[in-house]
Amino acid sequence: MESLMIGQVAHLAEVGVETIRFYERRGLIDEPPRRASGYRQYPPEAVTRIGFIRRAKDLGFSLQEIKELLELRVDADATCADVQGRANAKIRDIQHKIEILEGMRAALDDLVTSCSGDGPLSECPILDAMDMGPEDNG
Repeated sequence: MESLMIGQVAHLAEVGVETIRFYERRGLIDEPPRRASGYRQYPPEAVTRIGFIRRAKDLGFSLQEIKELLELRVDADATCADVQGRANAKIRDIQHKIEILEGMRAALDDLVTSCSGDGPLSECPILDAMDMGPEDNG
């Protein structure tokens, strides 16, 4: 396959043109050479790389973490254990976020249970709890 224009890459990778430009600015994909007309000429591999970035984002990796993973791919000294270590760190990070979200859910459950759903807003225990500062909740 010959080189692709940015619109073609965007279509094949199922992202917007601005996403591709953003990834270039962040160093996730190389800025391609330009034709004499000024149009960018992307190699077909750009579609694969953007797909990798999208899937890694779907797994919760930040753009910086994705950049590091991509750098590992070309590091002759890197091993699968290096990638596994980063994946395990991401699992721990996700687990921590889940614990925070579960705490938030439990607090909201308590607030919803404390509210009968009747009465004026001036007597709403949910809004009252949100008005209180942390020192008032103790």
